[in-house]
Amino acid sequence: MVKIIADSTCDLSAELIAKYDVDILPLHILLGEKEYEDGKSITPEEIFQWSDEHETTPKTSAPAMETTMELLRPYIQKGQECVCFCVSESMSTCGNVIRMAAEELEAESLVHVIDSQNLSTGIGLLVIEAAIMAKEGKTAAQIVSQIEAMRPRVRASFVVDTLVYLHRGGRCGGLTAMLGGALKLHPKIVVEDGAMHSTKKYRGNIRSVVLSYVKDMESELKHAKPDRVFITHSGCKPAVVEPVREYLESLGIFAEILETRAGGVISSHCGPGTLGVLFITNEQ
Repeated sequence: MVKIIADSTCDLSAELIAKYDVDILPLHILLGEKEYEDGKSITPEEIFQWSDEHETTPKTSAPAMETTMELLRPYIQKGQECVCFCVSESMSTCGNVIRMAAEELEAESLVHVIDSQNLSTGIGLLVIEAAIMAKEGKTAAQIVSQIEAMRPRVRASFVVDTLVYLHRGGRCGGLTAMLGGALKLHPKIVVEDGAMHSTKKYRGNIRSVVLSYVKDMESELKHAKPDRVFITHSGCKPAVVEPVREYLESLGIFAEILETRAGGVISSHCGPGTLGVLFITNEQ
């Protein structure tokens, strides 16, 4: 059976990782001089605390070559093919690290890298689809072909509670962040073709904002692949998340409504209180 591997930015929960038998390759998070593995040796809360104390965003980096080789080696020794998902290659060199590790192990024919052109559970959606195909006995070539056809249909977006973290990371200007805070503006960030850009701006408290955000997607949600939808957030309170879940349930579309917590890499850039609804549409 083909082995499915994903980097830690896919933001799948431990339960989903176990259910679909996915191996996770952790990216690195640097807090000053100290280096941590995403999802293993640091929590988003610790990242937020450090970021606020130092008024800067942590640096993040691709997995170490040795770690990548160690993960791949047991499968390569068995001659087992691996399909590896990485965060958008416009945002990270993770995909290249996997390719170099495969080359070092003389296993380029066994290791197939998919540039998700996405982040967070925008990747996770594709990872689960690939894992299902692997369990069905599909070949690596078949999985790669079907996932690449499905990739443009992923709808990944989120609303941020604070612009401070995007400003610290250089993704919005100081004046924009200041005005956004004063006016309680919450931009919708959309991932398209591997890049993030801001679209609509909402105003008000985050609970009403996230509900307006998801209701604005109703027409797209009604054309979604009905297997699953993700609510992924960076530490939102139940009072914010539950109305979104109830609304999605009321549509009667999805077999599964999955709630996951954004990992360290994603959280460090978007800040606390960010929430996204992510799904695959049936339309191109």
